[in-house]
Amino acid sequence: MTRINRWEIKWETDTEYSLMEAIDSKGYKQITPETLVRAKQAGAHGIWIKFVLPHISHREGLFINNLYGEHVTAYMDEQQIYQHSYNYLYGKNRLLLPIEVNDSDKTILIHVHSSMEEMGLLGTVQIGDYQQFTVSYVKEDLIDIILGCSFLIVATLMFICSIFLGRGQIAAWLSLSAVILSASILLLAYSPFLYTFYGNYGSVYLHLFDLALFTLMPSLTYFFESIFGKGLYSIIRRYRIFQVYYSSLCFFLLLLQNIVPIRGVYFFLTVTAFGITMIVQFMLLFIMSIIYAVRGNKDAVFISTGFGLFALIGTGELLWFYLDKGYYELHLWKYGLIGFICSLVILLGKRFAHSHMQIVKYSKELEMYNNRLQRSEKMEVISQLAASVAHEVRNPLQVTRGFLQLMGDFTNADKERKYLKLAIEELDRAANIITNYLTFAKPQLEEVCVLNLAEELLHVEGILLPLANQEGGKIVMNIPKDLHMRGNSSKLKQAFINIIKNSIEALQGSGSIHLWAYEEQGEAIIHIRDNGRGMEESTLKRLGEPYFSSQTKGTGLGLMVTFRIIELMEGKLEFKSNLGTGTEAIIRFPIVKQ
Repeated sequence: MTRINRWEIKWETDTEYSLMEAIDSKGYKQITPETLVRAKQAGAHGIWIKFVLPHISHREGLFINNLYGEHVTAYMDEQQIYQHSYNYLYGKNRLLLPIEVNDSDKTILIHVHSSMEEMGLLGTVQIGDYQQFTVSYVKEDLIDIILGCSFLIVATLMFICSIFLGRGQIAAWLSLSAVILSASILLLAYSPFLYTFYGNYGSVYLHLFDLALFTLMPSLTYFFESIFGKGLYSIIRRYRIFQVYYSSLCFFLLLLQNIVPIRGVYFFLTVTAFGITMIVQFMLLFIMSIIYAVRGNKDAVFISTGFGLFALIGTGELLWFYLDKGYYELHLWKYGLIGFICSLVILLGKRFAHSHMQIVKYSKELEMYNNRLQRSEKMEVISQLAASVAHEVRNPLQVTRGFLQLMGDFTNADKERKYLKLAIEELDRAANIITNYLTFAKPQLEEVCVLNLAEELLHVEGILLPLANQEGGKIVMNIPKDLHMRGNSSKLKQAFINIIKNSIEALQGSGSIHLWAYEEQGEAIIHIRDNGRGMEESTLKRLGEPYFSSQTKGTGLGLMVTFRIIELMEGKLEFKSNLGTGTEAIIRFPIVKQ
C-alpha cells in the first residue's frame, strides 16, 4: 500500500473556479500531515485539492476515508471520474476509485463544496489492492449496523412482551425498551454506512438520530428512577421532568426546522446545550449510583460499574467534541453504550428474578397464613361451642358420676360393680373432652413464670415412662440444663404429654423416642423423634384440625390443644414424617436468659 501524505489546496472565496482555473497552479498551498486543515477558511465556500498519482504497476484502487463536504467532484487530468452530492446537512464522504497502469503520474483534482464548517481531506490518500479496499469500503462501519439491528430486535421483542407484564413491572420494562430502541437508532443513524450506500434517505436518518437522542435521555433517567427511586430531595425525578420538557422543546424545534430554517438556534439548543444536559445527567446518575452503592444497594454496585464506564466515555468524548470546536467524531461512545445496556438488561433480569422469588415466598407465606386463618376460625367455632355448652354439660355429668359412685358403694354384685366402673370411666373420658374444649374457651395462662426445660421434660418422662415400657418402647432424653423459657408449667407438660403419648402409640411393638434440645438464634428448639409407623403427607397436613386423628380411638382434640398451648407461649410447632420410618416434632420457644 502506498500513502500520499502531501497535497495542495486552493480555497474558493468570491466565485467558484472553473476546471481550467483550478488546474492553474497559482493560489495553491502545500499541505502535510502536520498542517492538516479541517475548518474552512473565512468567507470560503469551496476548496480544490490537488495531488499527483505515483507510478502504478498494475490495476489498483485509490481510497480516501475522510473527505468532508456536501458536494464532491473528482477529476483525473481534466476528465471527471466521480461526483456525489448530499442534499441534507451531512458531509462525510468515503471515496474509492479504480486506477489503471496508464494513470501513473496523472494529476487528481477534487472539488469540494459545502455550507458546513468542516471541509477538506483529513488523514491520507491510500493506493493499494482494489479488491482489498472494496472489502474495507463495505465492512468499515458494518459493525454499527449489526449492533444497531441487534438492539432494534431486542427492543421490539421487549415492547411485544410488555403486554404480558403486570403494573408493577411495566414502568421499568418500557423505559428500558425505550432506552434500547433509542440506542439502536443512534447506532444506525450515526453510522456512515447508511449515508454511503443508502444516501437518498439521509435526511430521514438525521431526523431519526435527533428523535432517538431526545427520547434516550429522559427514558434513561426514568429507568433509573423506577429502579432506585426519586433520589435525594427528589433530584432524579425533578431532572427527569426537566428533560421531558427540554426534549419536547427540541422535538418542536425539529418540526419548525423543516418549515422555517433556524439552523443556528436549532444547532445550539439540540447539540451544544443538549450535550451539556447530557453531561450533567451522566454525572448526576453516576454520583447517585455511587451513593446507593455505598449504602449497600447491590443493584447500584452492579449498575454503577456499567454506567460509570458509559458515563466516563460519553462525558470524555463530549468534552473533547466541544474542545475541538465540534470537529471531533464521536466513535468510542458506542462501546460504552453496549456495555451499559447489557448491564441494564442484566439488572432488570435480576430484578425480575428477585420479584419472582418474592412472589413465591409471599405465596408460601400466604398459604401458611391462610392455613392458620382456617385453623383460627375453626378454633373460634370450638371456643364458642365450648363456652356455651361446657358448663351446662359438666354439671349433670358430675351429678351422674356421684350417684354412680354411691350405687357402687351399695352394690355387692361383681358384675354390677364392673358396669358401674365402666360407666364412671366413660363419664371421666367425657369430662376430659370437655376440659379440652375449655382450653379454647379460656385460653389464658393462669400462672406464667420462667421454666427450666430440662426439669419440666424430666417430669414428663417420669409420667410417660411406664406407658412407653408397656408398649415395648423406650424414651431417650438429652436436654441441656441451662435452657429457660417463660410459660405455664402444667400447660407445658400437657402439651408435651400429648405429643410424646402420640409417639408411644405410633410405635409398632418396639421402638424408641428421642428427645433433644439446643439453643439457636435466641430460641430453644426441642426435637421429639420416634421410629414408629409414620404418616402420609395428606395426614401430616391435617394435624391439629378438630376431630381429625390418625389413631383409631383418638378424638383429634389432643393435638388441637397442644397447638393452642404452644401458641399461647409464643412457640411454634411443626411435624415431619415419612410413612414407615417415623415422625419428628419440632417445637420452638423464645429463650429467657438467666
